[in-house]
Amino acid sequence: MPDIGSRPEVGRITGRGNTANLEVVLTLKPDLILDIGSVNATYVSLADRVTEQTKIPYALLDGRFEGTAASYRTIGTLIGRPEPAQALARYTEDTIKTITGRIAAIPRERRPRVYYARGPRGLETGLGGSINVETIELLANNVAGGTGGGLSNVSIEQVLLWNPDVIITIDLAFAANVYNDRAWAPVAAVGARRVHLSPKLPFGWVDFPPSVNRLIGLWWLAKILYPELFPEDLRTLTLDFYRQFYHLTLADAQIERVLAGRD
Repeated sequence: MPDIGSRPEVGRITGRGNTANLEVVLTLKPDLILDIGSVNATYVSLADRVTEQTKIPYALLDGRFEGTAASYRTIGTLIGRPEPAQALARYTEDTIKTITGRIAAIPRERRPRVYYARGPRGLETGLGGSINVETIELLANNVAGGTGGGLSNVSIEQVLLWNPDVIITIDLAFAANVYNDRAWAPVAAVGARRVHLSPKLPFGWVDFPPSVNRLIGLWWLAKILYPELFPEDLRTLTLDFYRQFYHLTLADAQIERVLAGRD
């Protein structure tokens, strides 16, 4: 679907940071508004309000990683394409089953301790149960995992106390500077040069949006955390995923660009 990238981006219409004008949305004459993310009472209320104002059907689906396959089946029903949706749901389930199955014998206490670094200073992270660190917590121990939920700013002193084995980041500036920053030098992950910049084209592989983009990120994380258990070629996996889910066949140079984690 080569025309997808040229279609208008109208922004968010609900939640913090909403940027879309409902009048603009109406001019596009959509048959359905599809929202994947939090399904708490606040977002249900926002969805109801948008439907009231626009008279456009609104589907609010759970963005939790474990609900990805179910969301595909629901979307397939909503748009009248159940068979392709079922194929993608099975692909999702098979991927998660394969990856989690290979590490099932590793006790939780022996799994790597991971810090998720956001922002140019790396001092924003996802707390335990946050939608931002679901895939990390599925495979490893989130060092900030016992502290509540959502995103939070932390101090470098706290990171030093946690002393993670691995750091995963989505921020290019942080990844580029962390090895030269004296404040981070004592951290085990930095000393071992185990700071990894997540790919993010066209969407982030670890964090946002909370959708299927994190599925290929699960392979990426697994290969970083347990390289001996995951010998698959990430380039081949990336090519297959982008073809299946984005209907895009990547050239070799494009795959390299994606894996480099740069825009």
